[in-house]
Amino acid sequence: MKTHDGVPLGSWVRRFLLEHLVVERNLSRNTQRSYRDTLRLLIPFAADRHRTAVDRLVVTEVSADVVRGFLRHVEERRGCGVRTRNQRLAAIHALATFVGERCRELIPWCGEVRAVPFKRYDRPSLCYLDKPEIDALLAAPDRTTEQGRRDHGVLLFLYNTGARASEAAAVSIRDLDVRSDGSGSVRLVGKGGKTRHCPLWPTTMTSLLALTSGRSPDEPVFRNRRRMPVTRFVVHATVTRYVTDAAIVCPTLAKKTISPHVIRHTTATQLLRAGVDINTIRAWLDHASIDTTNV
Repeated sequence: MKTHDGVPLGSWVRRFLLEHLVVERNLSRNTQRSYRDTLRLLIPFAADRHRTAVDRLVVTEVSADVVRGFLRHVEERRGCGVRTRNQRLAAIHALATFVGERCRELIPWCGEVRAVPFKRYDRPSLCYLDKPEIDALLAAPDRTTEQGRRDHGVLLFLYNTGARASEAAAVSIRDLDVRSDGSGSVRLVGKGGKTRHCPLWPTTMTSLLALTSGRSPDEPVFRNRRRMPVTRFVVHATVTRYVTDAAIVCPTLAKKTISPHVIRHTTATQLLRAGVDINTIRAWLDHASIDTTNV
């Protein structure tokens, strides 16, 4: 086993994924998966470059030149965009920082890898829906059917709370708090396991109570046909499914790419137009930095 350049890369990767990301930084599961998937692609690529087995790869063999080659591979061979390329690089930078902070002999390697720059790109303008557009989308599901009522509840919930797709999929009945006036609130678990409470309109509560009537508090609010919790992919599909129908009533929707995050932008925009303080909107959307909210 190669030891002249330090311990094999595998031991560092294990500590990085299981200890650093989970225990020390408490990153969201989606971020953990993104970092893990980056390393699942990078390690075989580096091993192939050095004609060695993945379990014999040492840290310094994942050099800055190898990282640059990997990033070209991500863009040219895998057909990924600049944003995905930069996400992969961010994961590699994080690993290099983790190793460099714990092994002084590898600080030069860390510096070389971290010197690989992110690629600049033109950020698309922030997309959101105007009031007639969100109204058309909310009216698209056929509420005479069980699936239509669920889908309408999903869309209304996203618009009311500005929740991420994963947050909406994870909501259980016990997370709902109903008030005497018909309104209420919901407990959402965001990135890093942080919780927040968002107010719910009476119309939202009416829709959710109809969906959850007679069910156990431990059950999910939004279920699929097999009575299992929906996934974030189902939430995405629910949004895109009704855009085509809604565009017949509101043609401007056909010119936009609509996703749950666009509805999240819409919530923030409507709150801002209603005069809600920017710090309140930041807390509402669970942004770590107010700079994100200001965008």
